[in-house]
Amino acid sequence: MPQPEKELKVGELNVSLQDAKGVFLTDFTGLTVEEITRLRREFRKVDVEYIVVKNTLARRSAQNVGLEKIIPYLTGPTGLAISKTDPIAPVRVIYDFKKGKEKPAIKSAFVEGQMLDQDAAEEMRNIPPRDVLLGQVVSGIAAPLSGLVGSLNALLTNLANVLDAIKEKKNS
Repeated sequence: MPQPEKELKVGELNVSLQDAKGVFLTDFTGLTVEEITRLRREFRKVDVEYIVVKNTLARRSAQNVGLEKIIPYLTGPTGLAISKTDPIAPVRVIYDFKKGKEKPAIKSAFVEGQMLDQDAAEEMRNIPPRDVLLGQVVSGIAAPLSGLVGSLNALLTNLANVLDAIKEKKNS
């Protein structure tokens, strides 16, 4: 690859990595071109970019954007699954895709400023999506509030019944 093309590729990778919330490094050996295409299609559905690039270019780009922590993992065939929105979306796609297969294998991940080894990166697939977590927080807050509303409503109903009984007693 001529030098200007390499610089262009590094520049494109810089843009992709610069605002990344999650970067998963994968080993894609053993996958056919058709399987990689299908994997990329699945990644696009959740707004994740999957890039296969030479390790030397990836190292240069990682240094440019301050992701030096991923450099030791840039060995052998490496694909980068980059998410700018949901930092753990790539791991879910990878595990859904590889059911019954061993590839692509996760080498490591860089999520929200933290470098994760293979085991920690794989465990992230058990974390629910962001909207589910937000729903759980809202329901956790709403449950006590709805109990309070129910109690206040019961008190008002009892007060109305007592006032009604007093009114009936005075009228008779």
